[in-house]
Amino acid sequence: MLNLQHSLQRAAFVLDGPVVIDVQALDKTFRLPERRPQTIVERVVHPLRKVEYRELRALRGISFDVHQGEFFGIVGRNGSGKSTLLKVLASIYRADAGRIRMAGRLAPFIELGVGFNPELTARENVVLNGVMMGLGRRAAARRLDSVLDFAELREFVDLKLKNYSSGMMVRLAFAVMVQANADVMLVDEVLAVGDAAFGQKCMDVFRERRQSGKTLVLVTHDMATVQAYCDRAMLIHDGEQRFLGDPEEAALRYYRLNFGGRQPGTANGAGADGERADVSLLDVWLEDLAGARLADVQEGQSFRFNVLVEARADLKSPTLGFELLNVDDVSVFGFGTTLEKADGVSRRLAAGERLRVSAEIDNRLVPGRYSVLCSISRSGTRGDDALRDVRIADFLVKGEDPMPGMIFVRARVDASVER
Repeated sequence: MLNLQHSLQRAAFVLDGPVVIDVQALDKTFRLPERRPQTIVERVVHPLRKVEYRELRALRGISFDVHQGEFFGIVGRNGSGKSTLLKVLASIYRADAGRIRMAGRLAPFIELGVGFNPELTARENVVLNGVMMGLGRRAAARRLDSVLDFAELREFVDLKLKNYSSGMMVRLAFAVMVQANADVMLVDEVLAVGDAAFGQKCMDVFRERRQSGKTLVLVTHDMATVQAYCDRAMLIHDGEQRFLGDPEEAALRYYRLNFGGRQPGTANGAGADGERADVSLLDVWLEDLAGARLADVQEGQSFRFNVLVEARADLKSPTLGFELLNVDDVSVFGFGTTLEKADGVSRRLAAGERLRVSAEIDNRLVPGRYSVLCSISRSGTRGDDALRDVRIADFLVKGEDPMPGMIFVRARVDASVER
């Protein structure tokens, strides 16, 4: 569950720690062949024709630092340079310019199956990977059980990796990285290959490692993860660093780049790049009916969902809508409201004013994990969005017995034998 005050306290505490990753003015450019002979005939007819190249500037002047114990997110659209940056940090690519300093042992988890031999079994690959990471053969073999238990692949230990599914491969690769217990973990979007249950297992590991002082750098398109776990986040677009700081703000800018509405740098309050959104999410929380905050809720326990926002520009008639999704991103139900005066007339929310929305939920949700999307309209007019489908909350409904479906409906069932 998002809690901005707690997030700011956590970020301030982390930023007091030593810097473990320091990146200054990083550049990376690729030379891409644009025109070259494709056939033997072309090579014979035009033996002196030169290959023509064009330059792709994947990274331009990237500068940031990451502190010990920080959960640092890197977000951006496809092709923005996120994965390239992670590969430069992992020394897979060499930077063309700039400086990188890194302290501690590094564990990269960047591409599916990198470092594995598909012709070897899982058992052989785990031992070989351990030896490559500096462990002795016996020490590498001893960690096999832990890897298999975490990946839940014990029955497939003697199967060659070329016969593994992509989901099995990502589970094995992540389990190997976890057992390395490195000081700094670099993780790319490959976790999206795993199923929802394994993804949650990975996030639990991230939380444990962060609490123990380990540092995590995560490239992702999942803004719920950024908002829920990251201490800071950086937005990259077209190889350039567009934002560095509060993960909430990074998520908002990411959604503005991907969806309709005004982009940073357009009219009506946007101004130059670096301008903030028209609304700011200050806090989101669950509470019981007595007013005590909750991290998760029990099955059948009614609760209140609360949102506190602040207007950064005048909003003519702000309308807030919320949609609750299950773990498979299937919509369960929605609710919303429009700011009104006592006489029922719509009311303007002036810049600097804060608005709290509280919804009492009669909880009929079956046990499982849920998230909440938020959309805010400036004027109540369709398409005039200050926010659109931003994932702002994540929580668990706890229960002993899993049930089919998405909601529990009380039904009176009678059975009788007729003769």
